[in-house]
Amino acid sequence: MSAVWDALLGLGDKLAAHVLLAAAALALGIAVALPLAVWASRSATVSRIALGFASLVQTIPALALLALFFPILLSLRAVFGEGLPTLGFLPALLALALYALLPILRNAVTAREQMAPGVLEAADGVGMTPGQKLRLVEAPLAAPYIMAGIRTAAVWTIGAATLSTTIGQPSLGDPIFAGLQTQNWSLVLAGCIASAGLALVADTLLGAVERGFASRRPALLWGGLAVALAGIAASALALYAPDDDETVVIGAKSFSEQYILGRLIGERLEAAGYAVEYREGLGSAVVHSAVTTGAIDISIDYTGTLWTNQLKREDNPGRAEIYRRLVEWEREQTGTLILGRLGFENNYGLAMRADRAQELGLASIADLARVAPRLTIGGDPEFFERPEWIAVRDAYGLRFGETRNFSPTFMYNALQSGEADVISAYTSDGRIAADDLQVLDDPRGAFPSYDAIILLSPEAAQDERLIAALRPLVGAIPVEAMREANYAVDREENKRTPAEAARMLTERIGL
Repeated sequence: MSAVWDALLGLGDKLAAHVLLAAAALALGIAVALPLAVWASRSATVSRIALGFASLVQTIPALALLALFFPILLSLRAVFGEGLPTLGFLPALLALALYALLPILRNAVTAREQMAPGVLEAADGVGMTPGQKLRLVEAPLAAPYIMAGIRTAAVWTIGAATLSTTIGQPSLGDPIFAGLQTQNWSLVLAGCIASAGLALVADTLLGAVERGFASRRPALLWGGLAVALAGIAASALALYAPDDDETVVIGAKSFSEQYILGRLIGERLEAAGYAVEYREGLGSAVVHSAVTTGAIDISIDYTGTLWTNQLKREDNPGRAEIYRRLVEWEREQTGTLILGRLGFENNYGLAMRADRAQELGLASIADLARVAPRLTIGGDPEFFERPEWIAVRDAYGLRFGETRNFSPTFMYNALQSGEADVISAYTSDGRIAADDLQVLDDPRGAFPSYDAIILLSPEAAQDERLIAALRPLVGAIPVEAMREANYAVDREENKRTPAEAARMLTERIGL
């Protein structure tokens, strides 16, 4: 439990960011829902449309809703200019506000429908205007029901906000996602405890406000609101306290190697006098757009990923030519600087347990094609939608009996447990040797090269001091050293954190 406690103590900035995001989304949801509820109470058509739309939003998984706002905002940048953020707080705010809409709207509309007709007739009888009737009769009677909807929306929003990690917004989802990828269960538990605790506190405070409305006790009502607002204000002060240091934002995808390299870069920049923030758990398309638009300053990517995802290329002109063309394309199309190659490749490869491959007589992907219909293949969440998989599948005519998605870490567990026969392994992963896996040969060269490269945003590319701090990393990391660092994080015994593995890697390469 000491590890969980230590992890909880380190969540201050994540908790503050989570509080502000959830509070802002809830406030926006209230600001939209209440006027809409008043309108809906006057029109059956508006009521049906509004409640139908809010219910439809609830059928969309929160993670998908968050992700959908990225391409929407990316399209709107053409209209509103480059200053419109596409990642982080804004898309998370909009998605979560929509998610909070239904319980508030439904409770407000229901409260109005359930009011005694005699009360409303009496208000009309004494000559109240519609505004007076709303303010003096309808609102006080509906307030307890509306507060019940707000309480439900608050709990939903706080829970769903953990998923905002995937679009670059700091939250209590950061330790949860990082812990899942590195199998650090203390981090996962700490994030869950903090999120659940925050939801309970919010529900308690809003419950006090609800009881204040119901019992006409102003002290209870304003006391609950005051404590809630004080917590939000404290979070804002903690998160946005003035800082004279230059802050660099480092983005990372959702697997151990990215976490390690992010920390390695971060430590070098901190030594050079920069303050560092991390945006981890991002998808390939998201992290590239983030660095090209300046939402993050630095990312680690792979040449094969950019070649297929960004340039939409399916050919393989060779390692050196792919790198050269990518450098030119980024410079001309996005203004992003590819600082250099780190010195190792992290290729996609199809891997099997060595004993299973030997049993089936498989040495290459071409051999695999003849038995694939009897096998199950596992991949990371994005692998089966990637151009690389489509190219390999078509080049060899692969047709598997079943395809399954796993997180990068659990892919290897699935292979060992027999849940999958083949996985989309990463060739720089230390578990390949540790688990006695065989990476099948690719005789047709369907997979391109995957040199690890450092990308700097257009703004960061102008910072010579930052470039000088990172240049010693270019060509400095052999694949053996990267495998050791990856395995130090992924192994089940004597596990190291990404930061510890980064320091180990720094010593291993002599920096």
